[in-house]
Amino acid sequence: MTFHPDTLPNLQGKVFIVTGGNSGIGYYTVSHLAEHGAHVYMVARSLEKGTAAIASIKKMHPSANIDLLQMDLMDLTSVVAAANHFLALETALHGLVNNAGIMATPFQMTKDGHEAQWQTNYLAHWVLTEHLLPLMLRTAKGLPPGSVRIVNLSSSGHLGAPKGGINFKDLSLKDGGPWSRYGQSKLANILHTKTLHKTYGPGSPSARSRNGEIWVSSVHPGLVETNLATSVGESGSGIMSVFSVLRWFGLLWPADKGSWTSLFCAASQDMKAEQSGTYFEIFRRFGEPRWQSGAAKDGQLAERLDEWTREMMKRENWIE
Repeated sequence: MTFHPDTLPNLQGKVFIVTGGNSGIGYYTVSHLAEHGAHVYMVARSLEKGTAAIASIKKMHPSANIDLLQMDLMDLTSVVAAANHFLALETALHGLVNNAGIMATPFQMTKDGHEAQWQTNYLAHWVLTEHLLPLMLRTAKGLPPGSVRIVNLSSSGHLGAPKGGINFKDLSLKDGGPWSRYGQSKLANILHTKTLHKTYGPGSPSARSRNGEIWVSSVHPGLVETNLATSVGESGSGIMSVFSVLRWFGLLWPADKGSWTSLFCAASQDMKAEQSGTYFEIFRRFGEPRWQSGAAKDGQLAERLDEWTREMMKRENWIE
């Protein structure tokens, strides 16, 4: 499959949200969408870094329409507040790119009582998506199929999830390593995509009732030169050595190219309805297998995860 951001259509009048938009893959995702006329909300934790990133994009594209949406994925109060702030400002949302993430960080529990990678990579994005779905469905109603889309950034790192995929007995994986915690969170992103597609994608009850159709993708961007690797703790020294070797041989994709898969899934006219719900990897990582784990294809596991998440998030009052 070939794709280049230059082939994106005119996105004038369309609204997008990109989490982690102030650096790396997210930065270029925001930049390309704005370059093609979209109104983009850049989600960033730091007001200073987000403002600087927007100024940098506007130097390249002076007419870019970008607003900052401040949000801390380690704080679900912040996630809900940001979602509500957006909903008070806009009457349409055509694309949500759940891009932000951390990788193989040391064990840490958030103030909300969840393991840091599990919350940052999965739970916070699940809560954000849940709050924005009603608006996305209203936006999709009456528009051609594929006009509204959700992109969840995953990784081939999901192959490192614990046995069984999701450890419901101890989701913090406190006795596991940082890579198993990362793998579990990235697997959850894929399973979330499967559930969203089943509920809102082509052929879903939502689509059949003409209440709106949303196309959903999980994306593995490839081995990309971003600051994500800087979050790796001491236990990740080996992978950092691998990064150095790959960088030396020119086998790392630049962050700009790392955004292309997200852009294809979020806005390309070449995406087909039958591709909704699938796992995309235009640029696979050097030497890695081109396949998903069995857990990533497990529909029952996806249902169980959705049930657990919905019950827990209701119990903690993050959703109604």
